[in-house]
Amino acid sequence: MTNHLPGLLDRYRAEAILRALKTRQIRELKMLSPKMGLAAALAAVALLSGCASAVRTEATNFTPVAAGQPATVVRLTSDATATPSAGYPRTLKAGSQWRLAGQVTQGQVFRPINSVFTIEGRQVHEAYLVVSGGKLVGFYLPGEANYAALNIPVPLSIGDSQ
Repeated sequence: MTNHLPGLLDRYRAEAILRALKTRQIRELKMLSPKMGLAAALAAVALLSGCASAVRTEATNFTPVAAGQPATVVRLTSDATATPSAGYPRTLKAGSQWRLAGQVTQGQVFRPINSVFTIEGRQVHEAYLVVSGGKLVGFYLPGEANYAALNIPVPLSIGDSQ
């Protein structure tokens, strides 16, 4: 039990510091005019809640690559940044490799090789690229069998795998 004591003391100290900060912030809010106090309180609540919106998805039908079909692998030749609707921006790194996994109505589905790619909103979702016409148009979420569209398709620089 003595091995856990330093950790418990650190946690206790951290909680005490947070309580002190909250008390000080409340006192400082009371010194503001009523309008400014209300605005500051609303801003504080918004910041403290910190909840992101859920990534908007729609159901889609995924058709996997046929067994025995040669594996198509592509490599990104430059970085590309994409933001799913109501989510956070994600950068696809130059040099990353992606294997054709199948098809959805919206385009071809590519899964990362030797890594896991995720997108994030309120939750974190494993994601595969959905490419149509050389552009990233969205993400296929294999755990949910859903599609998350991009508001603006992102051109991809695609080369052959090495």
